[in-house]
Amino acid sequence: MNTPQSHERLTRDNAVLLLVDHQVGLYTGVRDIDTLALQHNVVGLAKAALALKLPVIVTTTTEGMWGPLIPELAAALPGTERIERTTVNAWDERRVVDAVEATGRRHLIVTGISTDVCLAFPAISALAGGYTSYAVIDASGGFSKTQVEMGVARMLQAGVIPVGYSNVAVEILADNAAPEAEAVYAALGIPFAGLVYGLKQYFSRG
Repeated sequence: MNTPQSHERLTRDNAVLLLVDHQVGLYTGVRDIDTLALQHNVVGLAKAALALKLPVIVTTTTEGMWGPLIPELAAALPGTERIERTTVNAWDERRVVDAVEATGRRHLIVTGISTDVCLAFPAISALAGGYTSYAVIDASGGFSKTQVEMGVARMLQAGVIPVGYSNVAVEILADNAAPEAEAVYAALGIPFAGLVYGLKQYFSRG
């Protein structure tokens, strides 16, 4: 199995988020994760990225076929322009690569619908361009359990690093005393984190 030569930590200065094909039509086919949970996770990740001031790049494919970006994600990213393309692999679209390159960041966090295509193909292709790729598995979805398992296996063999939507954001946050901490945890919507903040507010009144 291939592995990255180094495992540099994700930070506010080296990471960029790429959201691939979170479109209404594609969501209707997702079977490996509840679509409301998927929506919660990708929207939470996007909001956390904004709180951490990460560049966020959004791409869709053939909207006339697969529909628009899901409205919840569009609402979470006001003013963020999407790149509509026709290529199956987002990394084959020069505008997507140019947008990532323009950030000057080499750690690429990717989500996509479906896991085995929209996520796996650009995550693997970016490795050849010298990027370290992180695949956010629970902010992506596939059309069958087998397809998802094969997609994840292929990414692992190539050297893509699998992550979850919350742990990748918390790694970048790094310090719970950071001024963005409350916004990040609120964005992620983790139940226990909400309870902790509720307790914090309660005890701070004393």
